[in-house]
Amino acid sequence: MPKLSILIPVYNEKATALELLRRVQAVPLSLEKELVVVDDGSTDGTRELLRALNGKDGVLVLLHERNLGKTAAVRTALAAATGDFVIVQDADLEYDPADYPAMLAPLLDGRADVVYGSRFLGGPHRVLLFWHYFANRLFTMMANVLYDINLSDMGTCYKAFLAPHFKAMTLESRGFGMEAEITAKVCKRRLRIYEVPISYSGRTYAEGKKITWRDGFSYLWCLLRFRVAD
Repeated sequence: MPKLSILIPVYNEKATALELLRRVQAVPLSLEKELVVVDDGSTDGTRELLRALNGKDGVLVLLHERNLGKTAAVRTALAAATGDFVIVQDADLEYDPADYPAMLAPLLDGRADVVYGSRFLGGPHRVLLFWHYFANRLFTMMANVLYDINLSDMGTCYKAFLAPHFKAMTLESRGFGMEAEITAKVCKRRLRIYEVPISYSGRTYAEGKKITWRDGFSYLWCLLRFRVAD
């Protein structure tokens, strides 16, 4: 049976991590599921909860001794993944694993090499934070201009790959700049991209949202750097 590796970077998500894993495991798929969870130096008790799950129900838990950033956590998870397909899943419940079947469909039927789950194609979403929305649209437009594509949501966490394509990438950025780096490398490799609508339940900062305006500089740097880098 083909296998889906779900890469789950986690940092200080004690309130949501276990529920997220439950939702992932509950999604009915015609694929075997492998959950590769990387705790990126959590200090709120998350890593203790996750450590107790290692080896149970298809869950592999890996631990960073200190916080290295989301990209480093995804690199660690990707190196350990053994699936034919790969999807990145945040642990904060903003993205719904129930969208996996829609994300995987273009990969399974051979239409795509990578699928982006777009928050802006009509799926249900929580109404929040205009400036986050504006920044997402701005950086997506920049990616479209620089790489001659027509994405609607470059910054989405939900990106599903045929595993060999993702494993062939050497991710170099830190933190949230990873989304721009992945898009740049997907485009430069001329991979076939599909988008599908997904639901989105964004958080406020009071609820634990981590991305800030400073991460915009990482987006910008990655888009420009990898446009000219080999």
